[in-house]
Amino acid sequence: MSHPLSTHTAGLGLRRALLGELLDAPAGAFDFLECAPDNWIGVGGRYGEALQVLSARHPVTCHGLSLSLGGMTPLDDTFLARTRRFLDQHGVSLYSEHLSYCSDDGHLYDLMPIPFTEEAVRHVAAHIRQAQDALGRRIAVENVSYYAAPYQAMAEADFIAAVLGEADCDLLLDVNNVFVNAINHGYDARDFLARMPSARIASYHIAGHYDEADDLKVDTHGAPVKDDVWSLLAAAYATHGVRPTLLERDFNFPPLAELCAELQRVRDLQAMHANGTTAQATHG
Repeated sequence: MSHPLSTHTAGLGLRRALLGELLDAPAGAFDFLECAPDNWIGVGGRYGEALQVLSARHPVTCHGLSLSLGGMTPLDDTFLARTRRFLDQHGVSLYSEHLSYCSDDGHLYDLMPIPFTEEAVRHVAAHIRQAQDALGRRIAVENVSYYAAPYQAMAEADFIAAVLGEADCDLLLDVNNVFVNAINHGYDARDFLARMPSARIASYHIAGHYDEADDLKVDTHGAPVKDDVWSLLAAAYATHGVRPTLLERDFNFPPLAELCAELQRVRDLQAMHANGTTAQATHG
């Protein structure tokens, strides 16, 4: 039985370093948790027990890391079957993956950008449709940050929209990735946001990044969310409506209270944009 999220919700990433604090957190500290099933499938012992407790208390979403939707090798049918069992076991209503590839005759341990071409649209969309059939549910794909741009026959925004339409899937809109890419590749972040299809946005991600230089930002998930990204999240809410929003933090963990303070900022922005989102919000 899945546990769908309402639109006005704010969640945290389920990381092993945070397990103790998440288990001890007061009611209402966060609305949902997100985990990477790749890191939890088959895990037992105290970690497995903690996951069971948390997924019984809170809605859980899943964000995959290793499906390699843009890769040239076939999708791993065994892994997809195991992922489906995991999603069913924990009542997961939202599963997402990256619009990228991470394997080429072996795992690359990084998320590599896909060329923005019509051929790539058809290729990755076929993989997404296959994944949706195997998982028995719609999935969302996330716009990724990238630093070296492969061949671009079309703009990134057009490529994403084309994949969503061809695959008939949803979008996990990572606002920090939009900001980072806009700086690094010289485009307007708000124009990019405006070109995303509202009806396909299932949720948002926000995260911190590192300022390497004025024209180079690195997506790290290891720092607080910066003011420019908060402003872009507000613009996303104003343009597309409020959706469940996840705060990503992968290392340099502060006390849980500091993460919850950032979540409160998400909730405040969601409340500010509550009016006018009902007609647009199709998920939750």
